[in-house]
Amino acid sequence: MSIEETPEGLCLPLTLRLRGGLHARPAARLAQEAQRFAADISLRSDEASADAKSMLDILSLALPDEAHVTLVASGADARQALEALAVCLDALRD
Repeated sequence: MSIEETPEGLCLPLTLRLRGGLHARPAARLAQEAQRFAADISLRSDEASADAKSMLDILSLALPDEAHVTLVASGADARQALEALAVCLDALRD
C-alpha cells in the first residue's frame, strides 16, 4: 500500500478486484466504513469523483472490475481512513 502526500491530501491508488465491479453491496460497505472517519474522503476514477461516504455517489461512478481508482482523504485521521478502506475493499473480493 503506497499512500502519497499531495496538495489535495493523502492519495492511495488502487485497482478494484471485485467481480461484477463496485455494485450495491460493496459500495454500501465502503460508504459505511468511510463514515467511521472524520476525514473528507473521495473515490476518484479517470472520469469522475465521488464522496466515499455516499453509497449513491459511489454507485454513480459505475466502476467495473479491474478499474483503477484513487482514494483521496484529508483531515486528522486521513491516513487511518485510507488504510481501513484499502482493507475493506480487499475483504470484499469475490
